[in-house]
Amino acid sequence: MAKSVSNTVLDAALQHIIDNATRMVACSQEPANYTEANSTYALADVTMAPGDFAIADGDSSGRKLTVAAKAGVAVDTTGNANHVALLDVTGTELLYVTTAPSQGVSSGGTVDFGTWDIEIADPT
Repeated sequence: MAKSVSNTVLDAALQHIIDNATRMVACSQEPANYTEANSTYALADVTMAPGDFAIADGDSSGRKLTVAAKAGVAVDTTGNANHVALLDVTGTELLYVTTAPSQGVSSGGTVDFGTWDIEIADPT
C-alpha cells in the first residue's frame, strides 16, 4: 500500500513556525522548554519575522522551510553555541530546536547564524 501526503498538510506545519517564530536563539546545549532556550542556555538571540522564512520543495522529498541567515548578532553570554532554537515569545513556546556546528562565542562580540532549513519528508 502506497503512502502519500498533500503538500498543503506539510506546509501547514511549516506555516505555524512562520506565523509564530519571533526569536532565534543560539544555545549552549539542547533546551527542553521555552525557559531553557530563552534564558538558561541562551547565548545570543535575534528577532525573526515572517519574511525570514520560505517554504519550498524538500531536498529529496516533502517540503522544507528555509530560515534566513542573520549576521552580526550581539552575544549576551560567553559560551559554546551548539544548538539553535526558534521561539514564540508571545506564547512562550519552544517551537523548534536543531543542532549547530559548535562555535565559541564571547559576551560583547557577535555571532552569525547561517541559512538553515527544516525538512519534513514524504511518508515512506
